[in-house]
Amino acid sequence: MYQYPAKKDNTGGIDRWQRLIRIGLRSLINSKKRDEIFYACIIVSTEIMNRTATTERVHELMQDYARLTGLDPPGAPPRRYLWTDAFAVCNYLELFQKTHNVTYRELALRLVDQVHHILGRHRDDDPRTGWISGLSLQEGELHPTAGGMRIGKSLPEREINEPYNEQREWDRDGQYYHYLTKWMHALDRVSRVTGNPDYVTWAIELACTAHARFTYLPPTGGRKRMNWKMSIDLTRPLVPSMGQHDPLDGLVTYNELQLTATRDFGQSVQPVLVQEMADMTDICRGMSLDTADPLGIGGLLSDASRITQLTMQGGPVYAGLLETIIDSALVGLDSLTESGALELPARYRLAFREFGLSIGLAGVEKLPEWIGTNPNLFDGTSSLHQRVQALHEYVPLREKIEQFWLDGKNRESGTWTEHLEINMVMFASSLAPDGFLGI
Repeated sequence: MYQYPAKKDNTGGIDRWQRLIRIGLRSLINSKKRDEIFYACIIVSTEIMNRTATTERVHELMQDYARLTGLDPPGAPPRRYLWTDAFAVCNYLELFQKTHNVTYRELALRLVDQVHHILGRHRDDDPRTGWISGLSLQEGELHPTAGGMRIGKSLPEREINEPYNEQREWDRDGQYYHYLTKWMHALDRVSRVTGNPDYVTWAIELACTAHARFTYLPPTGGRKRMNWKMSIDLTRPLVPSMGQHDPLDGLVTYNELQLTATRDFGQSVQPVLVQEMADMTDICRGMSLDTADPLGIGGLLSDASRITQLTMQGGPVYAGLLETIIDSALVGLDSLTESGALELPARYRLAFREFGLSIGLAGVEKLPEWIGTNPNLFDGTSSLHQRVQALHEYVPLREKIEQFWLDGKNRESGTWTEHLEINMVMFASSLAPDGFLGI
């Protein structure tokens, strides 16, 4: 079992806080405001204690996840699930950056390796063997994402002539586009944190493959569309309907990958990625993004945060798209709060979907400052600022969700225990969201 970092490292930014203390105390001493000295110490000390407690809780959640899924300690047969593992990679990177404990970075890299060697290959109960890309064992090691990544569901994918069963399909394997974009983002984060360009290269290869196989031109003509779920080998659709936010998520993620590859590592951008972004822009045009699903709303908010960061870091300006996303999120938040869904007992709630919302709300907290301090990059009118301020009024929902699930009685519910691993990992992401929200 890996060791928890020494107490002196737990707070991450403790050096910065100590500098603030010294500056504040010097100023207050000079003015002889002894009472203010006392209260300043209390405020800063409380903040450090809160940050430390949060880091400890995130550590505990990720430690339990590692044990349950065979990541750590090594030895148990690992079980991998792409969505959960993408968030987990980001969580370990965030713990590494907060504590400077290299064990967390090693766990992130070990997890990436496990995902590629399990979900990048055929299932044990599949007569096919090797990499799902069809590459040789040696070539597959160099390009592990070239064939996409399996979801990691418990049941094998539906056979070609097997009738479709909507309920059973949820438990069947295959490939989801929105899971693949999460893995692209996780790989991008690994490259940025470690300085190793291999991971963003694999992310771009995954983007190229996913886009080529999930998008298609309808036989009747018109704009490209997307399939929601594809077979493991990406040769046939398993669910042909289009995910509501898949094109938007793809557009934002492709831009993220390009920025990392060109700015951080000086790589030449693959021409096909430019066409992919043009395709996604076209598919997104005119699509309704409104949803009352907390996970969907959270995805919109996370994309809004990423678009804002990309713009500030030299990426393209999507001011109109940003307003559209925020408008849809506001509609969804209003509908969600009016429905009373967040007032129900735990047995009627799905924690991981609510954590998706609380993660997105964490990104909202920084939007007013980012947009306000970069007026040259964003809409010069007040419309965007008004939308962001309206969005900011919903930020307290984040604490409400976290406090509900911090209650141990609520975590005894079947809706928590039946989705234990994804709940734990996304709870950790909500408590320490910068690992996932950062680019």
